[in-house]
Amino acid sequence: MTLTLEQFNAAPADDAAALLEGIYEHSPWIAEAALVQRPFRSLAHLKHAMARVVHNAGDQAQLALINAHPELAGKAMVSKSLTAESTNEQNKAGLTSCSPEELEKIQTLNAAYNAKFGFPFILAVRGPRGAGLSRQEIIATFERRLAHHPDFERGEALRNIHRIGELRLNDKFSVEPRLGHQVWDWQEQLSAFSDPGYLEKGQLTVTYLTEAHRSAARMIEQTMRDCGFDEVVTDAVGNVVGRYRASTPGAKTLMTGSHYDTVRNGGKYDGRLGIFTPMACVAELSRQGKRLPFDFEVIAFAEEEGQRYKATFLGSGALIGQFNPAWLDQQDADGISMREAMQHAGLPGALEAIAGLQRKPSDYLGFVEVHIEQGPVLNELDIPLGIVTSINGGVRYLCEVVGMASHAGTTPMDRRRDAAVAVAELALYVEQRAARDGDSVGTIGILNVPGGSINVVPGCCQFTLDLRAPNDAQRDAMVSDVLAELRAICERRGVRHTAEETMRAAAAPSAPAWQQRWERAVDSLGVPLYRMPSGAGHDAMKLHEMMPQAMLFVRGQNSGLSHNPLESTTSDDTQLAVEAFQFFLNNLAAAT
Repeated sequence: MTLTLEQFNAAPADDAAALLEGIYEHSPWIAEAALVQRPFRSLAHLKHAMARVVHNAGDQAQLALINAHPELAGKAMVSKSLTAESTNEQNKAGLTSCSPEELEKIQTLNAAYNAKFGFPFILAVRGPRGAGLSRQEIIATFERRLAHHPDFERGEALRNIHRIGELRLNDKFSVEPRLGHQVWDWQEQLSAFSDPGYLEKGQLTVTYLTEAHRSAARMIEQTMRDCGFDEVVTDAVGNVVGRYRASTPGAKTLMTGSHYDTVRNGGKYDGRLGIFTPMACVAELSRQGKRLPFDFEVIAFAEEEGQRYKATFLGSGALIGQFNPAWLDQQDADGISMREAMQHAGLPGALEAIAGLQRKPSDYLGFVEVHIEQGPVLNELDIPLGIVTSINGGVRYLCEVVGMASHAGTTPMDRRRDAAVAVAELALYVEQRAARDGDSVGTIGILNVPGGSINVVPGCCQFTLDLRAPNDAQRDAMVSDVLAELRAICERRGVRHTAEETMRAAAAPSAPAWQQRWERAVDSLGVPLYRMPSGAGHDAMKLHEMMPQAMLFVRGQNSGLSHNPLESTTSDDTQLAVEAFQFFLNNLAAAT
């Protein structure tokens, strides 16, 4: 018989605790402590409650929990003394059928891991979709995590324990994240397309209007048609636009979407999660024969990252009339102009056609975007979804400090005019100044000593500055302080500097009413509301200039790594994002 949440909430305390036996390995205290929060509003609420019990339990209890888990493919598996839950998981990952070489490799890793950390390696071997990681993936993860700092690795162990518990709860309550699986599968299918030079290495790189980019667009087009969109087109800049028509003609439109291009050797979810999540909503609406009182426009933006050409936010910018004609004459690393690339892709490459993409604000209700967080915050808090309060405004500079190159052996320390040390001092100041605000960030991402030599005091240091904050006033105050500190450092050290501003983007605060709609949607799922700024830029920044916008973040795995092959999320968290979007659409429909 399938266990329901209603039955669980109504069960006597001892019976309810027994129902949760085995969710956390040999640690019934977690369920017992969480039960005081009954009734649970959802299974997600129960999952979070149990994770918070562990978080609040303290170091000793957390270590005891970690140590309660068996080694992967260890002695307990060999002797068949694993719990039923662990046996099922290690079976699904094929660990019970390791080759002798694989078993020897894993046991060697187990010994090295225990020697370094003092507790067993914990991995949710059923993986982000719940179907099981391959043995190769398990071994690669094992080797990667051996390099972690002990404090960080302890957190990773706990996060994997929570994922194991989540999957066991799904089994207990016979819950399958069907729509989350669908979105996850679409992203896997789209990741098959990658630019030459990266595809052969198993890396994901999709840059504007390459063959991989065009193949990705064709797959999105076909998937939109399969979902039941009424109209699907690729526009003059390569955006794939799907429209699900309203119940009555002439209605206004809600726009959503994100980008399908990637950074070089990037992840599968950046941008793409925000395309496929609303597509899953349309598929469900179409399957049920339902219409909304507004048109629903889902756009896969062609170019956001600016990797092939210097044309960041090209796809979304074109919709608000911000296409720079000079971009057409830009050439990529192979000397191919953007105009030529467009024509080769079957796009007109004409300014008139691009200008015709500009939308009328009066036709739209607003713009919303779902995006993977691209950071560690939600992951560390054990919270699956985050409400974006503002997209940070940013300023970038290309800078240079010029001192005097001199002999490293004969120039006394108090006679040096070392350009690199001046920049190093500034880097420490940037770190301190950004931290002072609490939610500002500052980065010197590139440092270069042209013609540097091991035995020469650096006479020149070129570097970049990237300064961001949730609002423009806070950002500008930080910029003023950093540039003033750069001047002071250079004057004190007898060097000179230049600072050329190369980018300035205004902050994009979420429209209060639209942010509140996301909050109501997340609250309906029974998970905590967590409000946070977005440190990264998004297509929503461009649409913000024309219409109200608000974003929803989805927790990332692997400590939220993004712009990285390790970028990941689970089908369970994606399921929650789809359900939140469905609630959002229904709530907006009721108010329209």
